[in-house]
Amino acid sequence: MKVIDKIKAAESENKTLFSFEYFPPKTEDGVENLFERMERMVAHAPSFCDITWGAGGSTADLTLEIANRMQNNVCVETMMHLTCTNMPVEKIDHALTTIKSNGLQNVLALRGDPPHGQDKFVQVEGGFACALDLVNHMRSKYGDYFGITVAGYPEAHPDVIGANGLATPEAYASDLAYLKKKIDAGADLIVTQLFYDTDIFLKFVNDCRQIGITCPIVPGIMPINNYKGFVRMTGFCKTKIPQEITDALEPIKDNDEAVRAYGIHLGTEMCKKILSSGIKQLHLYTLNMEKSALGILLNLGLIEESKIQRPLPWKRPANVKRTKEDVRPIFWANRPKSYISRTMGWDQYPQGRWGDARNASYGALSDHQFMRPRARDKKLQEEWAVPLQNVEDIHEMFKNFCLGKLKSNPWSELDGLQPETKVIDEQLGNINMKGFLTINSQPAVNGEKSESPTVGKYYKYLQKCPADYLLMSLDSCLMEGLLLLILLINISAGWGGPGGYVYQKAYVEFFCSKDKLNVFVEKCKSHPSVTYMAVNKGGDWIANVAQTDVNAVTWGAFPAKEIIQPTVVDPISFMIWKDEAFEIWSRSWAQLYPEGDSSKKLLEQVQNSYYLVSLVDNDYINGDLFSVFH
Repeated sequence: MKVIDKIKAAESENKTLFSFEYFPPKTEDGVENLFERMERMVAHAPSFCDITWGAGGSTADLTLEIANRMQNNVCVETMMHLTCTNMPVEKIDHALTTIKSNGLQNVLALRGDPPHGQDKFVQVEGGFACALDLVNHMRSKYGDYFGITVAGYPEAHPDVIGANGLATPEAYASDLAYLKKKIDAGADLIVTQLFYDTDIFLKFVNDCRQIGITCPIVPGIMPINNYKGFVRMTGFCKTKIPQEITDALEPIKDNDEAVRAYGIHLGTEMCKKILSSGIKQLHLYTLNMEKSALGILLNLGLIEESKIQRPLPWKRPANVKRTKEDVRPIFWANRPKSYISRTMGWDQYPQGRWGDARNASYGALSDHQFMRPRARDKKLQEEWAVPLQNVEDIHEMFKNFCLGKLKSNPWSELDGLQPETKVIDEQLGNINMKGFLTINSQPAVNGEKSESPTVGKYYKYLQKCPADYLLMSLDSCLMEGLLLLILLINISAGWGGPGGYVYQKAYVEFFCSKDKLNVFVEKCKSHPSVTYMAVNKGGDWIANVAQTDVNAVTWGAFPAKEIIQPTVVDPISFMIWKDEAFEIWSRSWAQLYPEGDSSKKLLEQVQNSYYLVSLVDNDYINGDLFSVFH
């Protein structure tokens, strides 16, 4: 979706928007750290995030990669910077066609800074001389597909600011006239250079309006994180620093915590003044740090730590092709990046109902599905590359993950067991020790309010007591001395926004041996509400459902909407997923051991002999999924 369309929609609701800017880190670990930070910040629902192009186009390939991951994995509307520096038109078109194919619609068109070691911008042969050329090219070749943002300079472009720190009135007027040319050429949004004098920004906005610029003008706010960085950045941009800011920083400039606290205070006061003028958008230059930016938004009341909501149980990519996608198979719940990569080529994505999965072709398995960030790979090596003497040792590993003793899992791209599953962690641990090796699960939820940050409560008794006493009040049980400790655990499963009710069928997915599967199948005959399907690596199929049956296992009812069913169990997709699930035994776990190691051989034996089982208890009101394993 274009950012300009988001802004227009918010204006009609008198809603304030905010956004974040990031830059490409220099190292692989830095990139992964950025994505971890980005995930936390995006949970607060910014209207968009942008990623810079790098001085002289030095990070072009990395910027393209990060932009793709932001849009499709982090699932935030992404705006990519694109500059003219060292960029012949062929490279510019390569960048634009790449992001278009990845579902991005937003570009910040810039001339760009001179390459490293040069003082002035020089037009490259076959390239463009300025941002106006770039805007004209984008509109002429790509029509209305892209939302185009351009930069505005409240104090005029640094190139025309003199040694006295000021632009002449003529230079300032010329800069404004050039800005209007960029808008007239087809740009639809302005984001400003950083500033620290809000009166200068407000004058700039008024001056723009006076010459006929009517598009939204978004203030760029750079929180002061540390003194040296502040001096370096304002010197580079030739930014005016009000005397009161200089006076406030001077006595604390060597105290980073004090500088950061002042930066949050200053940023808050600047934003308050801007918002009181009627402007409803803020763009925060994060410098890849989160505390200051979030601190300002918390002070303004634009975010609340306790009110992070999800529109769906899973994160939908901001990819323009997937904006209406609202249903997925549950099997990839812990591997969303893999699911996105394997469905990237679909022409249409399921909306409302899953439909016939045979119409869609999943991408083939490749090395991409098994690649891991270096930090996660290291964690797996530490936690899972331990000597395995027998299958009971394997059972122990799965149990320890369910009980929170391990943070990584070869079958998950996420960290630890998901919050809503905490209420069944002991039951999961128990069945893992019985040889049912779980890789995905969810508890039953029956009509809990969607806006609650915690959906449902569960009392967990750490000392067994006679069943009759469980009917007593908690106070009575404590008085009788029957309970050593009671923990109140919250099920974090809310999604969909306010005013609705959410439902889930209990679900668990696991590996087990053929002997255990036979006993399990026999037991299921006495549980009519339970449906299952099982398959081994070779494709042998055992089930009490047809291969065309689709079972909704998560759904919600919301005001003025049809029923939403975002998660399903689909046999056809299960057969696709099973190849990936079995491959993880060797390509994600066994590969941690050296060739010929007995632990590696044991894992390969399990891979080749076990079944993958998907189990649903369709009685989400009175069912007991785990009774099948007793």
